[in-house]
Amino acid sequence: MADLPGCCSTCATCLLCPYSCQWITAKKEKRKGLRTTKCDCSWFLFLFWVFLFTLAWLYFAIIILNDFHNFNEFIFRQRKLWLDWSLVLLIATAVLISYSSVLLVLALCLQLCGQPLKLHWVHKILLVLTALVVAAAFTGLGIKWAEEWKSARISLQATGPFLHIGTVGGMTLLACPLASFIYRTHNTGLRVFLLLVYWAAMIALYLAPLGITSPCIMEENQLPPKPALVGHRGAPMLAPENTLMSLHKAVECDVQVFETDVMVSADGVPFLMHDEELTRTTNVQAVFPDRAAQSTAFNWTDLQRLDAGSWFLERRPFPTVQSLSPGDRNKTTKQRIPSLKEALEAAKQSNISIMFDLRPENHSDYQNFVNVTLGVILQSGIPQQQVLWLPDGFREDVKQQAPGVQQVYGRKRLKNEKEPVLHVNLPYQDMSSEEIRQYRQDNISVNLYVVNQPWLFSVLWCSGVSSVTTNACQVLKEMKHPIWLLPSSTYLMIWIVVDCVSLLMIIWAFILVKKCSHRRRPAESETDVLLTKINSLMQE
Repeated sequence: MADLPGCCSTCATCLLCPYSCQWITAKKEKRKGLRTTKCDCSWFLFLFWVFLFTLAWLYFAIIILNDFHNFNEFIFRQRKLWLDWSLVLLIATAVLISYSSVLLVLALCLQLCGQPLKLHWVHKILLVLTALVVAAAFTGLGIKWAEEWKSARISLQATGPFLHIGTVGGMTLLACPLASFIYRTHNTGLRVFLLLVYWAAMIALYLAPLGITSPCIMEENQLPPKPALVGHRGAPMLAPENTLMSLHKAVECDVQVFETDVMVSADGVPFLMHDEELTRTTNVQAVFPDRAAQSTAFNWTDLQRLDAGSWFLERRPFPTVQSLSPGDRNKTTKQRIPSLKEALEAAKQSNISIMFDLRPENHSDYQNFVNVTLGVILQSGIPQQQVLWLPDGFREDVKQQAPGVQQVYGRKRLKNEKEPVLHVNLPYQDMSSEEIRQYRQDNISVNLYVVNQPWLFSVLWCSGVSSVTTNACQVLKEMKHPIWLLPSSTYLMIWIVVDCVSLLMIIWAFILVKKCSHRRRPAESETDVLLTKINSLMQE
């Protein structure tokens, strides 16, 4: 490769030092006769690939934040250790992407300056380790949390147009270093190969919007009504989950439904609790250190002795806990496990509906659980239409005893459905935008869970979903409009303008670099001739 210095010796030294881990000036480098070899080029390509690989993982890490509380709960049930692992994920990802980004920028600057890309062996080892760590993260995600791949596909509906613009911009910026490399190398085959690959990638990017679809590409007057909010265990970012305080906080967030989980005590009292063990959300280990923590093994008197709020302040399951007022903190420490009767009374007074699962489904006395729970509902005096019944077990018995209760199904409707399905409750990954629109046309209410991030709420809003179950009711309550909404004509104009500007900038970059290279070559040739003459005279 021909050597074409493009910057001062000081700049070249500053670039070479962190990239090659050698404090040598460009002149000394030139005297040693070092050049960018094929091996160096291979390592640069590997660096570029690691950067893209890590960038893709950063995107995934941001997407899975919507569901990361589930991961924290899973780790606690397995290890009895509570930690907000999302912080660990984001910090580790930020370190990896920053490292690969800095190396890539240094390499591109060295290329523009005409300096050799001598990547130090320490960087080579660290890059390999970075690739392995990211590969392990993707593998673990695919094995243990495969549904997040569906989340990523949904996220592309929210980010696709902007990813297209960002990718086109990034590839356009590569035009200058690429042109510099092509004009320096004497390998014609390599030149042709790089040009073909680059322009093939650019053409694919220019045409990418043909495959980008999003429900938010629509006219303003086509936007469906804002989805109703269902409080997931109440308002768990503002109060301890499945407590009366959480229910009241959810009411303040204008939720229409309080979603909870019901279990039945050993003496037949239905109460609010999600986990089969009491360890995560109570102080059962301190009060009953010698007893197993199974929720259904305790009678109601013992359950009332447990503190169901202090854990919220100690473990801080969400960052919002830090912003609680002194009054709310004091109220949190006084929370107890509420009975279903108390929750129904609070829902009745607040005029909101209540939707619940009856757990555990595999219990040997489950039918009795259903009967006891129905008895409490019928005795509470709450209008039956305010109760949304989720459990599938003994559903026909429920219809006979409480015909006014709304039946909500945790599955999609069947082709030969005997009775009309009016309400479905599904994970947001299980319903496509087309299915949501079809259900909406057929007057079927669709509730999707758990939706915490504004970008996801926006996509589902544009799709026409009826309601969403959320931990972040205080955030979604404030959204008056989807994050973005573009008419198709506006998006088409943005697409064309971005592609045209990119094409012109790439052509300009190649022309500019070519002119600079032609200006330098005569000067270099004259210097070489002069040095040759001086050398001949000295030899004579």
